[in-house]
Amino acid sequence: MSQKNFACRIKKHLPNMLIVAALVSFIILTGKMILNDRKEQQISLMEYDGLSRPIFKDGVFSNPWKTWKMAGTTDLIRWKFFYSDRTNLPSDNKILDQNLPVHQISDEEIKKFCEDDASKKFKVIWIGHSTSLINFNNIIILMDPIFSERASPIKIAGPKRFRPVPITIDRIPRVDAVVISHNHYDHLDYDSIIALYKKFGENKKDPINWFVGRGTKKWFENSGVKNNVHEFTWWESKKFKDLEFIFTPAQHWSSRGLTDRNKALWGGWIIQSNSSKIYFAGDTGYCDTFKEIGKKYGPIDYSFIPIGAYEPRWMMAPQHVDPEEAVKIHMDVRSNKTFAIHWGTFALASEYYMEPKQKLSELMEKFAEDKNNFITLEHGVINEF
Repeated sequence: MSQKNFACRIKKHLPNMLIVAALVSFIILTGKMILNDRKEQQISLMEYDGLSRPIFKDGVFSNPWKTWKMAGTTDLIRWKFFYSDRTNLPSDNKILDQNLPVHQISDEEIKKFCEDDASKKFKVIWIGHSTSLINFNNIIILMDPIFSERASPIKIAGPKRFRPVPITIDRIPRVDAVVISHNHYDHLDYDSIIALYKKFGENKKDPINWFVGRGTKKWFENSGVKNNVHEFTWWESKKFKDLEFIFTPAQHWSSRGLTDRNKALWGGWIIQSNSSKIYFAGDTGYCDTFKEIGKKYGPIDYSFIPIGAYEPRWMMAPQHVDPEEAVKIHMDVRSNKTFAIHWGTFALASEYYMEPKQKLSELMEKFAEDKNNFITLEHGVINEF
């Protein structure tokens, strides 16, 4: 093509090229303005609604409270090699069966749990650790499901379950929703998620729905679970069937490998109907946010609050509450009835394995609280309230 012809073509199409360039510039500028407006709105929201928000910078989340401190490598070495382990797990299963009995749920019991009307009552089964199965307003919900033998990325090492599961996933007739507090292996278990998806999510007319923190949806998609995964930041909510699911703050962290630390958000859950509210605290250290939750959503009818995996305090305090702080959360959120979780299943820290339960009762007395309002449940027992 000659230079003359090329110049003629440029001249001919120049107006259109200028229009396209102007449109592209306008779209880019408008996009930036929208993003800036959203950032300003978020900052404004943080300033005026008084609620805690996660800090998010360079793709990484962090806690906004002064009570937070991330444990480092030196803390881990000090704990593993220089701190006395008081777990004292019995090697005799008869002692464990006496101290932490596990009721094996029958097919008839689980069918009744899932199918009998629960519009005027609340039903709960503690599976173990932070996993509970509830029937709330005739909707079956699983919290942080782990049914595996180990809380670990590999099956031959890592924290091993010292109390068996009272039921396997294949024997549960129905699950409508799963809530995940964060992505640590003792709360987000790959084998359990896949088993639930294959039974309740794959090719179903009314499939299971998953409620997760921001950044965790990608893990589900990479695992093959691509539908009905709802992702939230703190205080965001979604209605599902006759319930509303609200993601609430917690003081913790996240990681499943060496390169993804704090790239997924952690938290707890408020689940509310027209007449009742439940609260699942997930994993957390103690901080000011529980007063916020209590002020915004309290009183809570039923709460699930962790009481274990808290020693040594110089390392665990920012990320795991001890029984005394658990009672404070119970009071902060104004819970009418609280169930203890995150204990009695995996040995994840250094306290005596029965100490969380023993201390809980003493501390309820110390704070002049009715002992019956914060209780431990037996693995596998069906409770109705």
